Parts: sequence; C-alpha cells; structure tokens
Amino acid sequence: MRMLSLYSIKGGVGKTASAVNLAAEAANHGLRVLLWDLDPQAATTFYLKIKPRIRGGVNKLVKGKSSFDKVIRSTAMPNLDVLPASLESRSLDQLLEKRGTSHLRQMLHEVRNDYDLIVLDCPPTLSHLSENMFTSADALLVPLVPTTLSLRTLDQLQSFLDDEDLACPVWPFVTLADRRRTMHRDIMDTLGAQWPLRMSTVIPAASAVERMGVERAPLCSFAPHSPANRAYQALWKELHQRLGIA
Repeated sequence: MRMLSLYSIKGGVGKTASAVNLAAEAANHGLRVLLWDLDPQAATTFYLKIKPRIRGGVNKLVKGKSSFDKVIRSTAMPNLDVLPASLESRSLDQLLEKRGTSHLRQMLHEVRNDYDLIVLDCPPTLSHLSENMFTSADALLVPLVPTTLSLRTLDQLQSFLDDEDLACPVWPFVTLADRRRTMHRDIMDTLGAQWPLRMSTVIPAASAVERMGVERAPLCSFAPHSPANRAYQALWKELHQRLGIA
C-alpha cells in the first residue's frame, strides 16, 4: 500500500480537484484506491456525491472503537472508495494531538491489504494532523500556482520539514497555470532548478475543473477529452512511475 498526500499550506491552489482527479485516474488504471477527505470543508466528499457524515464519529475512529468498514463509502467509479469528512472532522487535530505523530498510519493498518493506493486530501494548515500526515505519507504532492505567494508557502513547508527533521519527499506540481501571463511562464521556467523533484506535468487553469462542483464528478466522467483531464492523465502517469506501484 502506498500513501500520497495532496497538501499545501496555501488554500485555493487546486488541491481538492487534484486529489479527486488523480484518485480517479488511479482507479481507472485498475488500482484499488481509497481517497480520505481530511478537510472539514468536505469538498472531496461533496465532489463525489457522498454524504458528509462519519458513522460512529471521528472520536471512535481515532480511538479504534469504530471499524473503517463502517465509515468508508463506495463511489460511482469502480475501484474508488471514499472516507468522507464532515464538520465534525475539525476535532481530528485535537484528537491526534494526544496520540503522537504516527497514529494516522496506525489507523490505516486495518485496510492496508484492501487498497493499492491511499490518497489524502488535507486541510491547508500546519497542525498535529499535518505532522501525522508528514510521518505517514510516502510523498507530499504539493499543488503550486505559479505566483510569488504560492512559492513562498512552498519554501515555508520545506523549512518546517527541515527544522523538524521530517524526511517526507516534497513533489511540487504547477496548477491553475495560464501561459499568457509572464509571471506564470517565468516561474514555470525556473521552478525545476530550485525543486528538482518537481513533477513535469502542468495543470492548466480551465473551466472544466470549475465545473466539477456542478457535475459533482471527476473530469474523466464528464470532460474526458478536455486539456485539463489530459493533463491529469499525464500527471498520474508520472506519479505511477515514481510510486512504483505494480
């Protein structure tokens, strides 16, 4: 089982759309995928038409008193399941504070043989939850809008990981890119020199991605031939190779 976290300190960078589309691509390629919505806003849960409710509550799930079988939900896509979020998920950070920094992976031990890939959609915070995620995920896939503020938060993330001696790899990738903008082009041209683990695929700014909230589905379901979906297909191909999933 491999674990990939979609994470950024900065909001509004396409994190949730990327989590949903990449999880869908992995499922389309025959992998058994669990997409865990860790954000109390529950946008991933909404996109996939799942009720924002955790049966038994977050508290019982963290304490191991509730089975994952009771909370995981299937989706309309074969091979893709969701562990939903709700407003109650906001207590997850406080609950994890009492259980160390590796409890998230311990919680997932129950389903380690049920899935080939677990994708985490994380809230844009530095917290006990994110520290648990840093010690659990095989890599942090960080969406980056090619702007100064987005670059700054990427530097802040790496500085935090270095200061805390956390070895989780950071794999930035560009989202919401508009090649008509000089700043976007300049940042994309120089990003690889500073971040050698950057993914080469660029996700364009596209109305099809905005429509996900209306269609409540990944791009492959309603806009399979769109440039944005083709970009996510290419990004998944890169990720598949890096993760080394058979």
